[in-house]
Amino acid sequence: MSEPVGSAVLIAGPTASGKSALALELAERLGGEIVNADSMQLYREMRVLTARPSAAEEALFPHHLYGIQGAAEPLSAGRWAVRAAQVMGEIAGRGHVPIVVGGTGLYFRALIEGLAPIPAIPAELRREVREEVAAAGEGAHALLAEADPALAAAIRPSDLQRIARGIEVARATGRRLSEWQQVPPAPLIAGHFAKIALMPDRNVLRARADARFERMVAEGALAEAAAMAALALDPSLPAMKALGLRPLIRHLAGETTLKEAVAAGQAETRAYAKRQETWMRTQMIAWTVFFAQDSERVNAEIFSFIDDLGLTRS
Repeated sequence: MSEPVGSAVLIAGPTASGKSALALELAERLGGEIVNADSMQLYREMRVLTARPSAAEEALFPHHLYGIQGAAEPLSAGRWAVRAAQVMGEIAGRGHVPIVVGGTGLYFRALIEGLAPIPAIPAELRREVREEVAAAGEGAHALLAEADPALAAAIRPSDLQRIARGIEVARATGRRLSEWQQVPPAPLIAGHFAKIALMPDRNVLRARADARFERMVAEGALAEAAAMAALALDPSLPAMKALGLRPLIRHLAGETTLKEAVAAGQAETRAYAKRQETWMRTQMIAWTVFFAQDSERVNAEIFSFIDDLGLTRS
């Protein structure tokens, strides 16, 4: 059953497009509470590295699902969507407007469209499979090919996270993940949504991303990278793929200069933003896109759009 959430604002966009700042303005304007839809801002160890809102910003309005996971504890899109739907229902119950903001397109899809109703995987089995896949490396692709040939054909041998997921589902349920994915999904939320996609000019976005990464390094990203390195986590874990993390760890190990690490982190960020833009253009075609570069101008357009939808607080 879908969670009734009344009116809600959903804000998507590539990294450095100004989503968090817009969410804060809308929270003030609408009487809203902010819900994270960024897969990296879930991790408590990396506030700076993931450009999570600052503690001061989080104190302005209620923020939900930020810094809730340890880096060793991945959270699937489906499990995030269930939690987000519950939080949105609670926000609506308080008479406030849920404002969901992030750049993880799959999270929004899971929330709005739903995902295959796969039963929960026992924690012990999940741990066993993850350890088995980590030990086998790319050789684990052969295990997946045996358990789920159709899924294996669509997954690269280097994608250990998805390989482990396919194996654990097959072992836990006796049914292939590729078969589960054919079951029609059900939306997790029901209500009246303003779906906003920010899409600044690519050159503007690159300049913002480059400048932001330099600020992140100045504001503590190196200390967070050192703390992450000290955890000695499996490199295939999602948290270890945080933008710029690996280049900074290599610098801390004496393998590169700081300048080289910053350049590599900036390059990772630009490449990721490009992938996000591609996802939005192909997978989020029903969203209303705002292209203006000036934040004051685009925010005025967005406020007018929301007013027209009747979401403005009376």
